Amino acid sequence: MADNSEADPPAHGSHLFMLRIWPEELGHGQTEWRAKVQHVSSGEARYFRDWPALEAFVEGLLWGGGSEGARSGR
Repeated sequence: MADNSEADPPAHGSHLFMLRIWPEELGHGQTEWRAKVQHVSSGEARYFRDWPALEAFVEGLLWGGGSEGARSGR
């Protein structure tokens, strides 16, 4: 049996992301949601304060355009 100790590369058209979402206390009883999304195979990760910026980052990775233009989400 072959040794599969390393993860197989993703199937064509398949991507794996890790997403972490948490509440950030701002003080005075205010909370803001924060997020970190990481593209597992490349290791590229960004932090976000709003959903549209996170969505743009992921779409950039999916469609091969990288994350340029999505960096303002931090």
